[in-house]
Amino acid sequence: MDDYIKILPSYLVKRYQGWKATGFEENKSWFARMADIGQSPRVMVVSCCDSRVHATAMFGADTGEFFIHRNIANLIPPYEPSGDHHGTSAAIEYGVCALEISHLIVLGHSNCGGINGGYHLCKESKSHQKTIFVDKWLNIIRPAYEKIANKNVDDLAKIKLLEKESIITSINNLIAFPFIKKNLENEKLVLHGLWHDIASGELEMLDPNKLEFIKI
Repeated sequence: MDDYIKILPSYLVKRYQGWKATGFEENKSWFARMADIGQSPRVMVVSCCDSRVHATAMFGADTGEFFIHRNIANLIPPYEPSGDHHGTSAAIEYGVCALEISHLIVLGHSNCGGINGGYHLCKESKSHQKTIFVDKWLNIIRPAYEKIANKNVDDLAKIKLLEKESIITSINNLIAFPFIKKNLENEKLVLHGLWHDIASGELEMLDPNKLEFIKI
């Protein structure tokens, strides 16, 4: 094992030391309080693993304010209580049932590599490179793909449509989770769909009445 594990790169060590001396030290009592009483976030965000998506920066969230789960293409799988590993479902269950979050946000974004891959997987493009784990995960997109597949536009336009349609599919999947449906009916939880344009910085939200994305 010692052949594969190395010490942290120096630039990360310096960044940590800078944060410890400033950001942490200036808010030492707040961190001590959080360590003592635990976390109590009001908002859970399911976002993409993409390093360009930075939910806490977008909303100016402080430490302890957002409960964040990242996965490929910010997808929510169908409710399937099987014996398999379900990381995203487990995170949602913990956020809703243990932390009792009030808002659950599915945050998608532009130029998503996962959505792009899911599109070409569903289209069965010859250029699609098969993967062991990612392809199985991206199959969650298929219901969304079926809704945009016959649109009279080119592939790039369809992929952009899929970025947003997949958010709607994920929200529909969320509603099928019994503990989420219960909290929705008891008005203890609200769901939100958001799409972020990385280049322009714009944010669009899903209008619950029209099921269309509108700029914020």
